[in-house]
Amino acid sequence: MKETPAWVAPLKNLPVSLKPIAAMQKKHYGAVLNPTRWWGRMPRLFWLVALFVGFLERRHARLSPVLRSLLMTRVSQICHCDFCIDANSLRLAERCGAMDKVQAVSLWHDADMFSEEERAALAYAEAVTATPPQVDETIKTQLKHHYTDEAIAEMTALIAFQNLSARFNAALDIPAQGLCATFKGKPDA
Repeated sequence: MKETPAWVAPLKNLPVSLKPIAAMQKKHYGAVLNPTRWWGRMPRLFWLVALFVGFLERRHARLSPVLRSLLMTRVSQICHCDFCIDANSLRLAERCGAMDKVQAVSLWHDADMFSEEERAALAYAEAVTATPPQVDETIKTQLKHHYTDEAIAEMTALIAFQNLSARFNAALDIPAQGLCATFKGKPDA
């Protein structure tokens, strides 16, 4: 099957300022990640976005690594971002040590493997990702039952970031890279 060329072509050569990110991606994933070749047209903005996600993914974040990956995977699915689904599913699988949660994310309403805290956060992620956001009193009450105001603010920033990333990638038809297929069943984070 012949692949359709991108309607906005990826960069063949990245700006020098993005070489450290490209090298890090090659070391970790074996290749430069696809979005980097589109974001590369705006290297300063790309660095700002990278710093933003780096802060959200910091070691002492208010949200657990599994919860962050769970929310990012669900937002990716809602936004139909093939690359984000692939990358975030890999991260979720690494953080859980298995594929079961990854395979159940889109059906979380009916799956029994999600805690009440995760369910409240997933409902919130879906509500925030709606256009316009649909955060009702029930969702707010459930979220406040499980999370502090600081954690809710950080969760909202994470969901907003993933919406930015997923919508950018989906709009430009940035393809998946088969990252999740590389999962070997060993926890990484």
